Order: sequence, then structure tokens, then C-alpha cells
Amino acid sequence: MTASRAQTEKRVEKTDEAFRTIGEAASETGLETHVIRYWETRFPRELKPVKRPDGRRLFRPEDMDALRAIQSLVQNHGVTLKHAKRIIDEQGVEAVLSGAAEIEIVLPASNTARALQDQLAGAFASPPVLTADQRRRLTQHLGDLTRLKTAIDLALAAN
Repeated sequence: MTASRAQTEKRVEKTDEAFRTIGEAASETGLETHVIRYWETRFPRELKPVKRPDGRRLFRPEDMDALRAIQSLVQNHGVTLKHAKRIIDEQGVEAVLSGAAEIEIVLPASNTARALQDQLAGAFASPPVLTADQRRRLTQHLGDLTRLKTAIDLALAAN
């Protein structure tokens, strides 16, 4: 591709109804292309890009809406992909995008452990005045939480 053609393509703005390549979809949503491909496997009813004979994906407007809904649930509301799938299956993409979806935040144990671990780590970054015994106990708890998080992550990976 010549430099002038690349510059021309960058200036072309597509309408909302236009199909998008995976690169364009990634650029619009701020997602990585491998994330979009993975989400296609997890949300096969919602993400059905047209595949050309050469294998390139073309994302329809409804695919873009589904990507935005999934992204909102995962990144803005902190839900897991499994929970996001349930919300979209039950309430629909439109409800998520409009803000009408009822989203019950259910933190998995690994996120809870991670939040506690981060909180304890933050306490050590700028700690209040602690006694030696308090510091020792916090260090023990941090180690316990780190081991717990590792065990949970391994158990989740086995499923």
C-alpha cells in the first residue's frame, strides 16, 4: 500500500451502517483484535461477523453494538464474561447499551481476594503508624491472600 493510499484510508469515515474489519472494530472500541476473536467464541449468538472467502471478518452494525455492550459490562461494570453473557441473553444488547439493563454485581472469590490483596498492599505503600505486631499480622494475611488467590486461579483454570 502506498503512503498516499494509507493516508486517504485514514481520512475516510464510515457510516454507522457500514461493515468494519476487525482492525477497524478494534480501533473503534479500543479492544485488541485477539480479544474480539476470543469474544466471538464466547458470544456466538451476538457476534456473527460476515467472513469473506479469504477469511477476513466484516463486523456488521449489530456486531459492533454487541461488542460495545460486552465491553461496557466487562470494563465499566466489572462483570465476568460468563455473567455478561447471562445478562445479554436475558435482557438483550439494547438494554445494556441504553443503560436499562439490571446488572447485579457478583464478584467472584478471586476478585474479592485480589481486592483485599490490593488493599493490604496499598496499606504498605503509605502505611499509617503500625506496631511491629500489626505489621507482622498484615504481612501474614497478605501471604495468606496471595496463596488463596493462586489456589482459586488454578481451580478456575482447571474448569
